Amino acid sequence: MTAVDVTTSHLRENPFELAREQLRRVGTTFEIDPNLIAVLGECKKAIEVSVPVSMDDGATQAFKGYRVTHNIARGPSKGGIRYHPDVTLDEVKALAMWMTWKCALMGIPFGGAKGGVVCDPKKMSRSELERMTRRFTSEIINEIGPEKDIPAPDVGTDGSTMAWIFDTYSMNKGHSVLGVVTGKPLTIGGSLGRVEATSRGALFCIRDAVGKLDKRLAGMTVAVQGFGNVGSYLANFLHQEGAIVVAISDSTTALYNPKGIDVPAALAHKAEHRTLAGLKDAEAITNEELVLL
Repeated sequence: MTAVDVTTSHLRENPFELAREQLRRVGTTFEIDPNLIAVLGECKKAIEVSVPVSMDDGATQAFKGYRVTHNIARGPSKGGIRYHPDVTLDEVKALAMWMTWKCALMGIPFGGAKGGVVCDPKKMSRSELERMTRRFTSEIINEIGPEKDIPAPDVGTDGSTMAWIFDTYSMNKGHSVLGVVTGKPLTIGGSLGRVEATSRGALFCIRDAVGKLDKRLAGMTVAVQGFGNVGSYLANFLHQEGAIVVAISDSTTALYNPKGIDVPAALAHKAEHRTLAGLKDAEAITNEELVLL
């Protein structure tokens, strides 16, 4: 049995300290009661679990998992679960805090939560991911529930992940509990449009920001860093709005074409090869060069 090493954070700043500093700054600006800021600056609950998984080669690996609840004053906590090799507890705590603000700002009756497992889903088979998800669910089963804490997809997870959580949770409860997660496949009660919802929200923000400058997206050049669930849909939405997507990237490569990348072709290439590398009519560049375009 081997334990998966927890990597040093790739982030330049501690995300939880950054989130707390943001809160203190807002508290000072709007003269919010310091006692309230003190309470909101801490997470209500943070758990760390070991997730032993039988791998396809017969070995057993122990992954580290987290689930954090920041605040439940407005209702059950709500937030995604991410699978990524660089997940840290402080990152998860920061994301849980930011979920509280997002739900409150939108007037949604939920508090903030977040979860994660330190793993590289790109290097795991589907069966390994399913076994890990089901075991992780069993480890946090007393912490989640439709009236308590509701997970959702995030980086490295999707509708299938939510289906495994729903099924594992329901088997333990003895009946179907569809409300234990959101982001489920449509066949088991998921919401139409959920997959592309984050990208659509980003499109609305970009469109409004451009509008405030008295400009239009049509004809503008755009670079999109990241081509996963959010980045790929956003690139396609911007393309449909008439923007010229001149650069895209994923974890393996960055691509550039000053005349515009064929976004539908890029989507098809990524779906077939699971990478953007090798896409025709695009020049390979670095991610550093992409953000400077």
